[in-house]
Amino acid sequence: MVMGEQTIETQVAVIGGGPGGYAAAFRAADLGLEVTLINQEERLGGVCLLRGCIPAKVFLEVTHLLHDARQAGDWGLTFDEPDIDLEGLRKRKEKVVGRLTKGLETLCRQRDVQLIRARAEFEDAHRLRLQGADVAHVEFEHAILATGSTPISLPGVEFAPGGRVMSTAEALDVPRIPETLLLVGGGFNGVELGSVYAALGSRVTLVEMTEGLLPGVDRDLVKPLARRIEASYEATHYNTRVTSLKEHDDGVEVTLEGEGNTAETERFDQVLVVIGRRPNSQDIGLESTGIERDEQDFVVVDEEMRTAEEHIFAVGDVVGLPMLAHKAIHQGKVAAGVIAGEPEAFDVRCVPAVIYTDPQIAWCGLTEPAAEEEGREVEMGRFSWGASGRALTMGEPRGLTKLVFDPEMERVLGVGIVGRGAEDLIAEGALAIEMGAVAQDLALTIHPHPTLSETISEAAQAFLGLATHVLSRRK
Repeated sequence: MVMGEQTIETQVAVIGGGPGGYAAAFRAADLGLEVTLINQEERLGGVCLLRGCIPAKVFLEVTHLLHDARQAGDWGLTFDEPDIDLEGLRKRKEKVVGRLTKGLETLCRQRDVQLIRARAEFEDAHRLRLQGADVAHVEFEHAILATGSTPISLPGVEFAPGGRVMSTAEALDVPRIPETLLLVGGGFNGVELGSVYAALGSRVTLVEMTEGLLPGVDRDLVKPLARRIEASYEATHYNTRVTSLKEHDDGVEVTLEGEGNTAETERFDQVLVVIGRRPNSQDIGLESTGIERDEQDFVVVDEEMRTAEEHIFAVGDVVGLPMLAHKAIHQGKVAAGVIAGEPEAFDVRCVPAVIYTDPQIAWCGLTEPAAEEEGREVEMGRFSWGASGRALTMGEPRGLTKLVFDPEMERVLGVGIVGRGAEDLIAEGALAIEMGAVAQDLALTIHPHPTLSETISEAAQAFLGLATHVLSRRK
């Protein structure tokens, strides 16, 4: 047989080596299944590890350090303005990413997961064609599709390494610190990366086509961040869109059109476009199977993560919103468990979300705006961090902890937090929602003092009329 036309057989073929894919492969192997993991890229980890979550957090950590150094005067400390070594920052990012990717490869070997670096395409519902590997075909009993997503660009605009128009991938390489940067899109990734470049010294202009930052997020949580961004950015334009973009050798000429339909042309050193992502469900041979996609090209699955082909599963970004790594990991484990015969389903009450800006925003479960839209009656428990001793010692009085309750059962339906450390605090909220906790469960749990975690208990006490550090109504 010609080496390049080899065919191998496997119980489970996992297509994609991002969080959903490797989590599925590892769990399937742990459950005793023979697993082949097919990853198009040289390194495992997918967008999250290689060009997304992890690199972004390295640079966001730098922004926190810069912010703290610049605010240290409030504590009687004075630092010189730091010198920024871009090469050093890039090396730090690569060190973190490299350590994690090597760890994933080690886990593959330890679990006897066969790793093939290739592009996979369905030939039919039981066979894959591979490009770029010695193995040409993989025949499988079950498959798990975890191909992720790709950033969306503006019409007629392409992203390219070294170009002046960037997606998140190019922006996280931090090729330079532009003097002026146009940020197109005020969603999760946009405000995170805009904050990084602003902290590094760029004059950032934000353009968002809706009426404010972070569309769909509770305005009570967005307000403190919006104030910070509007103070640190060069300009913020809402209800505005880009109507023309021309890249030149020395800059990018951009035409913006706002509510009044008055077009203005400005020039920027670089443009960062962060307007969403689309699922990688095209050009992978799905038409050769019975797998169905919806009108947005997301692969349709049931609660067991099965597609219309019962032996083929799909997880992560390719199956729909929210496009979050922790959701993909959970779904990957569910799919592997179902294949192994375990009684599992993706049946969660909440998927927590975190925006790693300064201040951070995190939420899970039902939000007040969503309840209003549904016409659902809810009540709130709020605790302003201005009354938190720990927040004041940290210089973070702008924070807020907000709980959403069912007014009759007093069950926790949602949790929202804005402030430093929200990324960790939200886990208690997610646990409360998943376990069906009621207000008294949070209010009567003794939280250490002084900590930010107390704000969760205090918000529940405020709802019950039992708060100590704020005046609340009697319930």
